[in-house]
Amino acid sequence: MFQSLRIKLIVVGKTKTSYIQQGIDDFLKRLSRYAQVEMSVVKPVVKHPEGQILTLEGENLLKKVAPDDYVVALDRKGRQFNSEQFSRFFVECMNKGRSHIAFIIGGQLGLAEDVQQKANMVLSLSAMTFTHDMSRLILLEQIYRAMTILHGEPYHR
Repeated sequence: MFQSLRIKLIVVGKTKTSYIQQGIDDFLKRLSRYAQVEMSVVKPVVKHPEGQILTLEGENLLKKVAPDDYVVALDRKGRQFNSEQFSRFFVECMNKGRSHIAFIIGGQLGLAEDVQQKANMVLSLSAMTFTHDMSRLILLEQIYRAMTILHGEPYHR
């Protein structure tokens, strides 16, 4: 059922911290047995006013979204799931024919309101604020945890 699942993380800028990148690489490798997973990086916008940076980065992020992607924007004000609920989110997507899911993580300033409005869902990893690099790793770990729950594997316990 999940072999046709394609998950894309669309993010602003390269991961700066080596230990976080190692964790990202580890979870990308682990997830490859459950789904096609890729990370697409857009260049951060610099030397512009903050509002313009958000707008330009938002436009660049949305250019990476395919027409058949179910878009999930990450923002601390979004919907929160526990791990079991998050695993059911993937089942619901697949049951509704949404096998391509794109998670969008903004840069240092977050995401433009326009990106959040165009998303099918806004997701919060926590009420706490994380760096955009940490958010990538946490999201991938939670996706991996969701897949192990769905496959009845012991990782999630």
